[in-house]
Amino acid sequence: MECTVSWTGSTGARSGMGFIAETGSGHVVAMDGAPDTARPDNGGRNLAPRPMEAVLAGTGGCTAYDVVLILRRGRHDVRGCSVHLTSERADTEPKVFTKIHMHFTVTGKDLSPEAVERAIALSHEKYCSASIMLGKTAAITTGFEIVQA
Repeated sequence: MECTVSWTGSTGARSGMGFIAETGSGHVVAMDGAPDTARPDNGGRNLAPRPMEAVLAGTGGCTAYDVVLILRRGRHDVRGCSVHLTSERADTEPKVFTKIHMHFTVTGKDLSPEAVERAIALSHEKYCSASIMLGKTAAITTGFEIVQA
């Protein structure tokens, strides 16, 4: 896997802190920093997600992918899956994630709570590289609800 991240700013003043990531699969992701009113040259312009937001979003995508795949492989009639992530970060540098909560909403026909709970657990214990990696610094908790289709 590879990725190239390039700064979109220039050498001029107030050039911002925007970056474009081009992934090995040829896709592009924009990132930007938060505006810094005290030191505008150090801040972004709020034109895209922050890099750590992208990390959190990628983790959500990784685990949701697993949950859908595990349920499908178990021949469950899953028709939708979303995960809402909330997090806390350390107050001092490096500002790693210290807590992450993931709340899954899984839609399907006759889905059992046991099957959904098992799929989430398998993702977090065995398959989701991102959440397993972040679990080294963050306490990760999960919850879920089932919406019958």
